Amino acid sequence: MKLEARQLLAAAQLAADRAAAFLRREEGRLAPEEWSEKGRADFVTEVDREAERLIAETLTRAFPGGAIVGEELTPVAAGASAASLPSGLTWVVDPLDGTTNFLHRFPWYAVSIGALVDRRHVAAVVHHVSTGIRYHALEGGGAWQDEARLHVSAVAQPRLALIGTGFPYRFMDEWPRYREQFAAVVGSAGGVRRPGSAALDLCDVAAGRFDGFWELSLAPWDVAAGTLIVREAGGLVTGLAGETDVVRQGPIVAGNPAIHGWLLKLLNETDSVSPLT
Repeated sequence: MKLEARQLLAAAQLAADRAAAFLRREEGRLAPEEWSEKGRADFVTEVDREAERLIAETLTRAFPGGAIVGEELTPVAAGASAASLPSGLTWVVDPLDGTTNFLHRFPWYAVSIGALVDRRHVAAVVHHVSTGIRYHALEGGGAWQDEARLHVSAVAQPRLALIGTGFPYRFMDEWPRYREQFAAVVGSAGGVRRPGSAALDLCDVAAGRFDGFWELSLAPWDVAAGTLIVREAGGLVTGLAGETDVVRQGPIVAGNPAIHGWLLKLLNETDSVSPLT
């Protein structure tokens, strides 16, 4: 299985590299009238679709029997959880995580590919397109930024912690709840940041740049790769109830063990006292 996992990782790296090279060539080319909205502030373009096609082509050539769950080609899987994914090999793909950033030439977007075998996280790649940095992980093999081993931070005190987050632009009904949570975190943590790509946010947790991260509504392709990278770097990734299956549409909480525990407790306490929930 270890050999197969390395082969899966190599295929994912090749697919991510191919898509990233295409995205770099396309940055800044599309005029606003060429953007489409799947929902409020949820843009998609021909670039997203072509990047996913390139990824699917590369992965299918390497592993013809694998299923592919991707944001643009298979959106019906958005509500799926890891338990409902096919058995065997499943690739969970975001061809362009941070489309709005890409369209505005804000250099914080990535290609994200996670490989699950019998619903277990086995290999992961997140390619930061603008910088060319590639994050990757193997089950039991650690997490890496290029050739450097990743470890989550040792920060244990919330007042020193830098926390990443994501705004629920696409789900306006979540805003009252999110505002309460945001206020609680800002009032206790050392700082809060929102770059705009959940895949890269999770890599920043793995690299120790963020001590924790939370977002209320993410899809399987947003988190499939980053989850393994954080866990292999020594961190924790769960839902708000502490569940470990986060490859689904829903909330996510990640961090080093100390900050994850504090953040999870704070968010749940905020939910329990808020009149909005």
